[in-house]
Parts: sequence; C-alpha cells; structure tokens
Amino acid sequence: MEVHRLSFCLRRCLYFDIVGRDFGMEKEKMKIIVGLGNPGREYVHTRHNVGFEAIDVIASLMNVDVTEKKFKAFMAKGMYGGEKVILLKPQTYMNLSGESVRQAMDYYKVGIEDVVVIFDDVSLALGNIRIRKKGSAGGHNGIKSIIAQTGSQDFPRIKIGVGEKPKGWDLADYVLGRVGEDEAIFLNGALKEVAEAAKMMMEGEVEAAMNRYNKKKEL
Repeated sequence: MEVHRLSFCLRRCLYFDIVGRDFGMEKEKMKIIVGLGNPGREYVHTRHNVGFEAIDVIASLMNVDVTEKKFKAFMAKGMYGGEKVILLKPQTYMNLSGESVRQAMDYYKVGIEDVVVIFDDVSLALGNIRIRKKGSAGGHNGIKSIIAQTGSQDFPRIKIGVGEKPKGWDLADYVLGRVGEDEAIFLNGALKEVAEAAKMMMEGEVEAAMNRYNKKKEL
C-alpha cells in the first residue's frame, strides 16, 4: 500500500511539473529593483527617500503603480529593459529594508546578482549618480540591512548624490530634511538618469551604464 501510494504521488508530481511548464505555472524568472526610503508622509521628498522617488519614475515608464502590498513593501510587476521586473519600496523603515528584500528574493528565487538597489549618498554632490557592481554599506543603514539579511554585498547599486551635510548639522537631520526648490529641479534630472541607467542594467549593460553616468556634475 505504501509503495503504491508513493508511486501515485510521484506520478502526480511529475504530471503537474510537466503541465505546469506547458501552461506557465512555473515561477517566472524575475529581477528586482529596490528603492530605499522611509514610509510615511513626513518623509516624502526628503533626501533619504530619493530611492523611493526613483522607483516612482521607473514605474511611470513601465506604466505600473507601485501599490500592491507584499513582502513588507509596496511593489509592482512589469517589463523593463526586456526583463520581467519587480519594483520594490520597502515599508519597514530604512534600518530594516533587508527584511523586505530577502522575502521578495526568496519568493521569486532571485539571486543577489539580479537585485539592483537605489539609494541616497551624502558623499556625492547633489544630482550626481554612481553605479557600482558591488561594495560595502558605506555607512548607509538600509544597505547594511540588506547585506545582513542576504549575507552578501555583491549586488549592483545606484547611488544618488544628495550632497554633503553642512558643517555643524546632524546627519540624521540633514538626510531627513527636504531639498530646496532649485535643488529639487536638479535632483529630478538625476532621477531620470537613474531610470535610464536601471534600464541599461536590466539589459545587462552595467559597464556601459557606469561609463555613461558615473561622471561628476556641478550644481
């Protein structure tokens, strides 16, 4: 009886494996673009939330809304750069962003090399962007969390310069503050470049994106 039951289960699993492939029931291969920030209206348009704003720009180009609640995040699915892409805005607060990223990676079986993270960087002049294939957290708590949760720092990332904090300012006050009107115009141009760079990265053109966008600009 046990042998017969095992044989039946094996045949059933094999059947659904074959049928699942034929009818698209397998989980699709995905890539993930993560924008880091903090949830809540009080953080909208702050320096620390430029990662969220970059995701919004990409979402508009994909014609999707990042409103589905899953993986402790707001997310959307669509095509970008010829790839099936998940857009992710973790709602865990910055310091726990890795929890959201880890859940999405596990669900879609996405390798760390197929996760692109977009975030703010106070070491870069306002509006400058830097693309890297991998690297340390550099003091950024959101990146620290992702590294801690995934056990790897080998993920590509796009840093958006928000400028160095003025002398005498507290770092938290600076990154949680809003940019001025003139600076916002300059930063919006950078967000469009980030969207273009992310598309190139989805297409596998990381080196080309680095060569095109890793250039110093002056405000």
